[in-house]
Amino acid sequence: MNRRPELKIVAPNASPEEAAAIVAALEQFMRQTAPAPVKGGPSIPAWHRAALHEGVGREADSPDAWGDPHPWAP
Repeated sequence: MNRRPELKIVAPNASPEEAAAIVAALEQFMRQTAPAPVKGGPSIPAWHRAALHEGVGREADSPDAWGDPHPWAP
């Protein structure tokens, strides 16, 4: 989603150079006053990410889908 405003100059007497200078100044102002980027949140440990991936990849008819013991467990 693009949240940048679309700049449009409504000045019939402005030359193309003047219009370009105004747009450049506005873009520079928006860059300088933009909020700081949000730092990434806490990363998920590799083991947690693997467990989530494994849990999502299971099929409904797998032996342990309904709480049954794993076929390889004693």
